[in-house]
Amino acid sequence: MVDADFLPDADPQLPGAPAGFGRCDCRRCGADHAPAHPARRLFTGLLAAGGVSALTPAWAQEGVDVGKQSRFTKLVSAEQVEAAAQQQYAQMMRQAQAQKALAPANHPQVLRLRAIAQRIIPFAATWNPRAQQWRWEVNLIGSRELNAFCMPGGKIAFYFGILQQLQLSDDEVAMIMGHEMAHALREHARERMGKNMATNGAIEIGAALLGLGNMGRGIANIGGQLLSLTFSREDESEADLVGMELAARAGYNPQAGVTLWQKMGQASKGAPPQFLSTHPAGPTRIRDIERTLPRVQGLYARAPKPEQRFQPPAPAKS
Repeated sequence: MVDADFLPDADPQLPGAPAGFGRCDCRRCGADHAPAHPARRLFTGLLAAGGVSALTPAWAQEGVDVGKQSRFTKLVSAEQVEAAAQQQYAQMMRQAQAQKALAPANHPQVLRLRAIAQRIIPFAATWNPRAQQWRWEVNLIGSRELNAFCMPGGKIAFYFGILQQLQLSDDEVAMIMGHEMAHALREHARERMGKNMATNGAIEIGAALLGLGNMGRGIANIGGQLLSLTFSREDESEADLVGMELAARAGYNPQAGVTLWQKMGQASKGAPPQFLSTHPAGPTRIRDIERTLPRVQGLYARAPKPEQRFQPPAPAKS
């Protein structure tokens, strides 16, 4: 039985919530232009044994190519960023629970999100070896906001509103989840912090890039930065493509990336909602996804498909 204390439309006040799905800090996004380059409970049992070794050499030669990680990630300690994210996430889940906005483990949509995550996570380490040690968590927050996020260290949350209002299929959920996981795996938050530090002159960049800089940033300081970070257009484009590959390898149809962004564009009705902010889902973004489809369709074709399919929540009553 679903916990009667959970309110899907609680809309809790969560000061620690990250910027979230699709949010970017690009100041040019009013125009449609191409990117610069192509828990209440721990969620356990996700790192399936042999998940990485299951990738065959043929698979490894396919997929997307987004280049190496930015050198700016070296300016900030990965361990400290992940520890700060864990603290912020735990605090946010406590706040949600106190406001009856944290879905219980037996909620149908929590079961759905965790089943999809369980299929994707074994492929995460191919993008970041640290993911093998992450303590992944997946939770559902009762809010009408169209949002989802994955914090460093594998801390995932979906908002009820994005599942209900967009009536997402499992494939579309997988595209969002893969996108958000890609931000964490490519360490975009750590990169943004490093760029901020370099811009602000906090450390001598040359020494830091050689591993000689002072990495002694406190977790509290890093945690504060996590609350205000937004991703660039390049980060968002990269997350789209990496997320498509992750989802395709897990057996979810990558063409859902197109229908997902079409739904988001329709939801905006001419004015970007909060989850889009200054990053509208224009034709360019969809074209980028369509151009990448041939690189991941073979992965999807050969991937074992989910044995169970789930339905979105019932539409909200008008």
